Amino acid sequence: MPITSPLPLSKNSLEGFLERFNHFRDSELRQIDIISATLIKITLATQDSARGFDWVTVTFEFNGVIDAKIIEESKLPHVDLSQGITLLYQDEMFAFMVGAYNKLSDTQSSICYIKSTSLKYQEGSF
Repeated sequence: MPITSPLPLSKNSLEGFLERFNHFRDSELRQIDIISATLIKITLATQDSARGFDWVTVTFEFNGVIDAKIIEESKLPHVDLSQGITLLYQDEMFAFMVGAYNKLSDTQSSICYIKSTSLKYQEGSF
């Protein structure tokens, strides 16, 4: 599968996107790259319902990072994603959280979170 250019995720497309990947339940957190103080990339391996549940990688690009709590790279293989991830848009910002949450204020309860002004994603091969 060819790697695509990063595509923007809008607040209106978040729920459908999460459903396509089963909210990233039982996925694998592969990598977190801190590119700069305002740009962070996270790569997960997950199953894609649009491709017959084949395994793919999805890289999120958070630009305009406002706040974040990042897990050390050595701990990534041990992160439990049985509850998946949360992606939401509230108060003019996107939020990523490890776990199932409902509101922006829940970020403090997550072991890893990112708040940013823009969110893009890129699909790649497993």
